[in-house]
Parts: sequence; C-alpha cells; structure tokens
Amino acid sequence: MKTTQAYRASIVHFPNKSSCPKQDYQYFEDGLLVTRNGKIEFIGEYKNHINQYPDAIIHDYSGKLLLPGFIDSHLHFPQTEMLASFGEQLLDWLTDYTFPVERKFADPKYAGHIAKIFIRQLHRHGTTTGMVYSSVHKQAADALFQEAASHNMLLIAGKVCMDRHCPDWLQDTPQSAQQDSAALIEKWHNNGRLKYAITPRFAPTSSPEQLQALGELAQQYPDVFIQTHLSENHNEIAWVKELFPERKNYLDVYDHYGLLRKGAVFGHGIHLEQAEWQRLQETQASIAFCPTSNLFLGSGLFDLAKAEQENVAVMLATDVGGGTSFSMLKTMGEAYKICQLKGNQMDPMHGLYLMTQGAAVGLGLEDSIGNLNPGTDADFVILDPEFDVLSALRFEHHRTPQDMLFALSMLADDRAITATFVAGTAVYQANTQTDTQIIKGAL
Repeated sequence: MKTTQAYRASIVHFPNKSSCPKQDYQYFEDGLLVTRNGKIEFIGEYKNHINQYPDAIIHDYSGKLLLPGFIDSHLHFPQTEMLASFGEQLLDWLTDYTFPVERKFADPKYAGHIAKIFIRQLHRHGTTTGMVYSSVHKQAADALFQEAASHNMLLIAGKVCMDRHCPDWLQDTPQSAQQDSAALIEKWHNNGRLKYAITPRFAPTSSPEQLQALGELAQQYPDVFIQTHLSENHNEIAWVKELFPERKNYLDVYDHYGLLRKGAVFGHGIHLEQAEWQRLQETQASIAFCPTSNLFLGSGLFDLAKAEQENVAVMLATDVGGGTSFSMLKTMGEAYKICQLKGNQMDPMHGLYLMTQGAAVGLGLEDSIGNLNPGTDADFVILDPEFDVLSALRFEHHRTPQDMLFALSMLADDRAITATFVAGTAVYQANTQTDTQIIKGAL
C-alpha cells in the first residue's frame, strides 16, 4: 500500500511565529502538499516538484484552498445539545441550561453518544484540534478521549472541577477533583496525540481548598495544560471579588493557587485590569477570544488591539454552547465585527493566524500543529470557495488569499468544507455519509 499522498490545491499557512500575520504568510496558488505516514513531508509549488514523488497517490483539489486544520481553543463538549438556547446572560445561563444538561453525562453511554456527535461536528467544520471542557464526571472525560483517540486527534481536554455554587448532583470535592484529574492525566496525557488540561470551571465554583488541590496537581504535572474562565461578565467579576476579597483581582485568584503559566488558556478576558494584562504577558498565558459567545450572552467586546499592545497571546474559539456555531470561519467573521465595534480592523490573515499557527504557538505545539511545515502532523482542511451560487459569483473575479478568507468568514458554513484530514487520514469528506446517519447508528 502506498503511504505517500500528494495534494494539489491553493495553499496558505504561516511557517513561523509572527507578530505581523498580514505579511508573514506563505501562499502557493498552485501548491503541492506531500504527506507520508501521517506527517507532512513537503510543501511547495506543484509543477516544480510533483515529479519528485512518482510513487505518490495524487489528490487533485485544484481551485480549492488547503489550510492547516483549525484549532478551537475553548469549547464545551456537554453543551453540544444546548446550542442556541434562548435568552440569558452568563450566570443565569449556567443555572437554567448548562447544569441541567451536564447532569446527563453521569451516564457513560450517553456521554459516549454525544462524544461521537461532538467530534463529528468538529471535523465537518474543519477543526482538527480542540481545547475542550468535559463535565464534572470522570467517565464523561474518558468517553471524549476515547472518541478522539479513535481518530488519532490531538485533543486537549479535562474533567471540569467544581465543589460549590452549583447543584449538589454536579459537585465534586477538593480531594476527588485532584484524584480524578490525576487518574485522567496518567491515563490520557501524552497517550498518542492526546493532552490533558486541569479544568476548574471558574473561580466562583471552586473553593480555595479545591483551587489549592488543583494548583498542587499543576506543580506535580508541569507539562499539562490549564483551562478556565476569566472576566467574562461584570456580575461574575463582582462575585469573584466578594468570594476572594484578599486577592488583588480575578486573575490573581488563579495566580495565587499556581494556575497561571504558559499552557494556561483563559476563556474570554473581556474586562481585564491593567495589572492582569501585565501578569498574563509575564507568565506567557493565553486568552481564548470567543466572539459569538460574547455577543450571544451580552458579555462585552474583547479588545484584540489591547491584547496585541500588551503582547498577550490570543486564540480564537467558538465556546460552544454559549457560542453559536462550531464553524471557526463564522467565528473569525464575528471577531472581525467585534474589532470593528472597538474601532480596529482585523485583517483576514490575522484571523486565520489566531485559529492556526497563533493558537499552536500559544499552546507550545507549533512543532506538531498549526502550520504545514515538513515534520508536523498532517492535520489540514480543504475549503471550496465556490460552495454555492452566491460564493461562486463572489469569487468570479477576486481570488487573492486575503479576499477569499475574508469572504469565507462572512459567507461560509460547513458546506465550504470539502474534506478534513487528521494525521493524514480523511476524517470528513463532503457528500458522503450524513451526520443523521452517524447519529442514528450510534443510538
């Protein structure tokens, strides 16, 4: 069996860490990507190099756009089924929708069923890596990791930890949170391509004792990731100040308990104090910018220009189910609109960077994902710019990479995804088995 695969398409990626993605990208109008055994072997011009691979199986996607697989840096696996639930802000949203839904994940069979749907939705939208919150139940995290492993995905995930200010039937304890998280780390972290993230939901739902226990765990496992929420909502911030009056600010709660370092990703960060910006920069922690969620829940407008000014790493994220779509393309479009409302512009290349190489750099994973450099894992997506009549009309005369990406961020949905590849294997192809068939087959 031939293991060398060659893909012909227009190719865009960022080969290096960049402070100016608008200029530092690499584009091949008639490009060639060669993969072997799940890794990228070559990227360059098709006509000049295809003869170097006489034994390769050629996949001709001429006229289509090949990009690194998208990285979604903040989303909630148990909230898949509650997407687009009406009409609350953050704290009421948790009480009225999130907690009742997450109760179902005590059932391993149910968690496994939703895990199949969740991973499928990532793939059909071009997302090859997610940084994911599970529920409080250890067995739900197991189900998620098992499903990701079946596709050889690089997935970062963790069991949510919360021992107060939530229903009794969703609470763990400082001891169980530490023990269950440690067991999951031992089982799944660096198991194949999988990674673990220590996951306190947010400061109000973890007691000081639980945060202390999780900080000890972070010290014990210095290479695991950390994920939680930060300064999403004004009422939330006021609540944190009431619960932790001895701390200087919201971020200082996490800092005090040893949960602030490179590889820590904080969802939202909309309403930060100057001292918090400075501390994020000093520790090389990152912010997950979740535009559709911020708009849907009325939380506020993230200041991307301020983050750049303060040299704080930012990644794009859907935040499903507060976010309104699994599509990173749509998420990029909403990020552009938020920047417009803040009096700035987000160049389309900058937007692509924040959901590919920029996210990988923030996570310290750029040697594996986020770009198409030789030696990295072959995670990539094929987009069809002309996925319907309107998009075909739009691109009839304008096909620069910037123009295509910007228009796709406004017009595209999952219909624009022709195929998604994880470690060199097609995990989604348009016009094949439908999601409805897959869901029914899992029941």
